Amino acid sequence: MNFVNRVVEQQMLRTSLDELNSSFIVIYGRRRLGKSTLIKKILTSNDVYFLADQSEKSQHIRLLAKEIALQIEGFDKVIYPDWNIFFETLQLRTTKKFTLCLDEFPYMVKKSPELPSVLQKLIDSKTTKFNLILCGSSQTMMHGLVLDSKEPLYGRADQILKLSPINICFLKEYLKCSDIQAIEEYSVWGGIPRYWELRQKNNSLHNAIENHIINSLGTLYEEPYRLLFDDMRDIIQASTLLSVIGFGANRLSEIAARMEKPATQISRPLDKLIELGFIEREIPFGEQPKNCKKSIYKIADPFMDFFFRFVIPNRSLIELGRISIVLNEINNNFNQYVAWHWEKLCRKAVSGNTINGITYNIASRWWGNVSKDEIAEIDIVAQSIDKKTILIGECKWSKVSNAELQIDKLIQKAKKLPFTKGHTIVAVLFVKECPEKNKNILLPEDIIILMNNE
Repeated sequence: MNFVNRVVEQQMLRTSLDELNSSFIVIYGRRRLGKSTLIKKILTSNDVYFLADQSEKSQHIRLLAKEIALQIEGFDKVIYPDWNIFFETLQLRTTKKFTLCLDEFPYMVKKSPELPSVLQKLIDSKTTKFNLILCGSSQTMMHGLVLDSKEPLYGRADQILKLSPINICFLKEYLKCSDIQAIEEYSVWGGIPRYWELRQKNNSLHNAIENHIINSLGTLYEEPYRLLFDDMRDIIQASTLLSVIGFGANRLSEIAARMEKPATQISRPLDKLIELGFIEREIPFGEQPKNCKKSIYKIADPFMDFFFRFVIPNRSLIELGRISIVLNEINNNFNQYVAWHWEKLCRKAVSGNTINGITYNIASRWWGNVSKDEIAEIDIVAQSIDKKTILIGECKWSKVSNAELQIDKLIQKAKKLPFTKGHTIVAVLFVKECPEKNKNILLPEDIIILMNNE
């Protein structure tokens, strides 16, 4: 896979590693984001990269000593009884500065709970002769190791880098596809580089889904469980929550009822899934998060959304090899599925961006009563930074004609909303295709350009 984006991250890492004094860097984020690839991109032939597995402590020590021996001759000819002796010897034998990367560090800590304290002692001595990079996919453990005040490594890192999914603009560049295709592809793969790599090896999105997701032997058929296993104690409860939300239960009371549990018992795992980026909590525009009783929950990650929308309900058919039935269901519902992710991308594109000369704050949805007998729902609401203008948007993943008429209807709808009085209303249609393009109609190419401003 060609390395895309991560330019800022590379610059930040290289700057830290080039400092006169040794640096301690922490990199973490969910699986498949390209953490290891990023690290290998900035390491030189004089550095040491060690990928831990779920072996025992003694095996970790032996294997790491063997890697270091490629730079320090004979380093693996000694038996190291513990990590203290290992790192003391490394300090003594280091004659020139290099970088040591311990990838999947949580595996090492699982078998050597004392290791963070050993590294703390090394870092606090201020005499470390090498840079140290710790990397891991367990977001919970990595976050705890460096950001929990009770942990030995708290406050020691010179740089903490949490990797996020990559912008859709780079997906379009990587797959060399149209703007419309990029939206559809992103709705399945999200911003995860490894998924892009698997997709590229197939002739079409259709074939990639068939080969990797709705196939019991597919590379990504068990992927959600691997992701949950990294960070959740109870993956059965977590996957059930995702399944229930994927089936269309979005309010806390509905989710609790389907799981046959009190809402109080699912609040904590819900919060954990939100923290990990798998679920998002939505509240209507203008509401305060702490006091809002109108919250709804959606699957935030595109791949997880696709999986729990189409794979889980059809798992028995997939196991029987009756893929054609599942593919037919996906084809029949794909536009509706993409529409939701199109709407999310549009909100993200509006947030903090300038459209037709006006800069807007964070965009969100709104739903509620506009009168005693009338309920309204607005796809996108954003207030301008100067608080003089309100953007009201409607999203459609379809070809739209009579756009001016629809914009007029949207303006009339907006005038009934409780928060538009005293504001200039700007109505915008976000559509897949429109023959009557004007400044109040935004198409996929416009959204991708706005997204490129991140």
